[in-house]
Amino acid sequence: MTAQFLQFFFSGLTIGATYALAALGFSIIYNASGVINFAQGEFIMLGGMAAALMTSQGMPLPLAIAIAVAAAALGGLLVEKLAIEPAKNAEVVTLIIITIGASLFIRGLVQVSLGKGTHALPAFSGDQPIAVLGATLLPQSLWVLGVTLVIVAVLAWFFTRTLQGKAMLATSHNKLAAQLVGINTKAILLASFGLSAALGALGGILIAPITNTSYDVGIMLGLKGFVAATLGGLGSGAGAIVGGLLLGLVEAMTAGYISSSYKDAVPFVLILVVLFFMPRGLFGAKVTDRV
Repeated sequence: MTAQFLQFFFSGLTIGATYALAALGFSIIYNASGVINFAQGEFIMLGGMAAALMTSQGMPLPLAIAIAVAAAALGGLLVEKLAIEPAKNAEVVTLIIITIGASLFIRGLVQVSLGKGTHALPAFSGDQPIAVLGATLLPQSLWVLGVTLVIVAVLAWFFTRTLQGKAMLATSHNKLAAQLVGINTKAILLASFGLSAALGALGGILIAPITNTSYDVGIMLGLKGFVAATLGGLGSGAGAIVGGLLLGLVEAMTAGYISSSYKDAVPFVLILVVLFFMPRGLFGAKVTDRV
């Protein structure tokens, strides 16, 4: 029983860390602009697909990862520059619809250029499972969890120790006040799209050796990242991490103890239950008027 529980626990933590990275991307953009970027899932897909394609052509894995993350970040910058910025005076709902359109465009572009097939990315340090109290843990799972912890630490340092990070925080708290003290909020929004796209791509790359990747994986990963962000409190970085890990654990336990048929439905049931009792999410992010 203990071994079985640990197996589900490890699985939940692994996929939950990926949801957490996606949720962080949602939170960063929401804080900068009040927009929920539904193209985030496509950046997750784009990272995994680009890295898998380049490694299949013989490129060293570290170089392929670096280029894939950079390409996704560039894609995020282009989405903001070409789609969001021209509609800067539009309502928030209109901007959200624009991100949905960007998502469809990116997915269609990848489908046409790379096909509908499934692509594999080699594990970073082998496939030999590690035995832990009767359960097994893939080395790639340790990479997912370890890199996620490093990213959280780096982001904490970035937002508290750098001028750019403090400018992002100031913009999230009060955009007008940030503009009055000389912060270029347009540049902050552009940077937030690039950063969130890079985080999503890294999550897609980390999970690809375990689940493989294809042009349509971003749909569900993006939706679950949004659920995780809302669950923890939309706009809260700590909430995004906790929400992602909690969502992954609940999903894994449901699939293991009840049925895998309900795996994809449970997150949406969970968010309805939580938001019914705590409308602001677990971390109670402050409600602000977005202009």
